[in-house]
Amino acid sequence: MKKYVKTAGMRTFALKKRSKMSSSEAVKGYLFALPWFIGFFVFTLYPVMAAIYYSFCSYDIVSPPQWINIANYKTLINEDPLFWKSLFNTVFYTFFSVPLGILIALILAVLLNYKLRGMSWFRTIFYLPTIVPVVASCILWLWILNPQFGLLNVFLAKLGIAGPGWLADENWSKPSLILMSTWAVGGSMIIFLAGLQGIPRRLYEAAELDGANWWRKLISVTVPMLSPAIFFNMIMGIIGSFQVFTQVFIMTDGGPVDSTLFYVLYLYRNAFVYFKMGYASAMALILFIIILFFTLVIVLTSSKWVYEEVK
Repeated sequence: MKKYVKTAGMRTFALKKRSKMSSSEAVKGYLFALPWFIGFFVFTLYPVMAAIYYSFCSYDIVSPPQWINIANYKTLINEDPLFWKSLFNTVFYTFFSVPLGILIALILAVLLNYKLRGMSWFRTIFYLPTIVPVVASCILWLWILNPQFGLLNVFLAKLGIAGPGWLADENWSKPSLILMSTWAVGGSMIIFLAGLQGIPRRLYEAAELDGANWWRKLISVTVPMLSPAIFFNMIMGIIGSFQVFTQVFIMTDGGPVDSTLFYVLYLYRNAFVYFKMGYASAMALILFIIILFFTLVIVLTSSKWVYEEVK
């Protein structure tokens, strides 16, 4: 009995000591994480909360904000045709650029997954455009898409085809930017390539035993096993395409005839050109809701098309 009590007492002492050490380690951990917490609250949480508040105010940065309830939202939805124009341009760009980018990245990944001599060089070449600065890419594509002496129209002329006006033509300006978006599919390609190398070889062997050709193996094995990577790339692509700004700001500034007036560019103009910060904050909150909606749709429907290997 005494031994039991003594053992129990020793256990209690050990637990108390361990708890004290855990508390000390927790304090040190919080101290090490303190810079991140300060950065999060100052540079992320506070601006978000301030933007929500300003979206219900008339605020020009210089004067104090004045509460106007939902007037900014009413003006955006009922009285501002450029709001709908910018939203249409952005949705159009997203609807075509995201699936096209995923398709091209997937095709490149499949081709670069073959074990051939010098394949690492090809992988590097196709990934390089991803790390080129956006401004440099814009300057390069301004030359490629120039209607008079651009590389693309010169090539088409040699084939006897009259090239379009590209960025100078309102009917071709958005397709031009969609074409340019395929320049930087290297990031998605690398994710697909990693996914391909993680697919068990036995699945392809089982398909071959069933008489499957390369197309059937692609559709029945490769694509289902890559569905988690497709899911990730789709969400990241939608978020990125709804926030596209630098390309249109440098290359077209919204023209011609507002055909490339994308949502974030119009938000930027309201905030820093017209100094309608409250109005721009309302636009930012609407953009957040739109992106959240599309993301939730993909997440909630993912159980029907995202597969994983059963072990």
